[in-house]
Amino acid sequence: MHSALVRVQNVFGFFTTVAFCAAILVALSVTVIPQTPSASLELRNVQVVKGRPHYHSPKKEEYAHIRFDLDADLTSLFNWNTKQVFAWITATYPPNTPSEPPSQAIIWDAIINSEAQKNPSTPFTLYSMLTSPPKKVNKARRPSKSKQEVELAPGLIRLKNSKPKYQITDISGKLSGTTNATLELGWNVQPWVGALTWTMGEGGDWGRWKGLEGGRSKAFDIPALKVKGVNSEAVKGSGKPEKAAEASPIVK
Repeated sequence: MHSALVRVQNVFGFFTTVAFCAAILVALSVTVIPQTPSASLELRNVQVVKGRPHYHSPKKEEYAHIRFDLDADLTSLFNWNTKQVFAWITATYPPNTPSEPPSQAIIWDAIINSEAQKNPSTPFTLYSMLTSPPKKVNKARRPSKSKQEVELAPGLIRLKNSKPKYQITDISGKLSGTTNATLELGWNVQPWVGALTWTMGEGGDWGRWKGLEGGRSKAFDIPALKVKGVNSEAVKGSGKPEKAAEASPIVK
């Protein structure tokens, strides 16, 4: 007859085996759920400024601010095994020397939580919901339906003339005059169980998962840094910041 310790070990071993098999099934089940992400990304404006992009920068250098429009539908990336999606926009431009790979810099990113991540259901939250008294709603202060903000579903992104979260800098310290730059949307799906999945470009289909439709801007040129009517040396000597150069997208 087995002792109590041996029985506990057998039960725990059986539990971990069942949990491991269930986790594998959960991770594989999402492969049959179709994914059809789509996005429209357009450039609004580019400004090139010469100065210190960060307070800890040791010297002045050129850096660019890029405004953009983003209309993305990533709702198909959310399923019952999705915890959150990390999305970002990358600016890609050619290197200074042909032998080097293209330079890339992230100008915007966001973490999009699933509904289960926003409102987690745990024994503690369920207990508080059952035991806490209902909240009283003040009808006089309740906003009308027209004034209430309508929350978008997880995965819907609507940005118009959005400011970048990060400016672009280059190791050479110069960005003005760079040609053939593009913006591209990317993401990383973080599941509750299973492996991380990354961006699949247009045409990179895998089973029922379709590649991103769109999500890339038209090629544009980063303008040259210009100062109108004043010599650049005089501007530096006066201590005033140089005027930013602006550009519009150029269709290639």
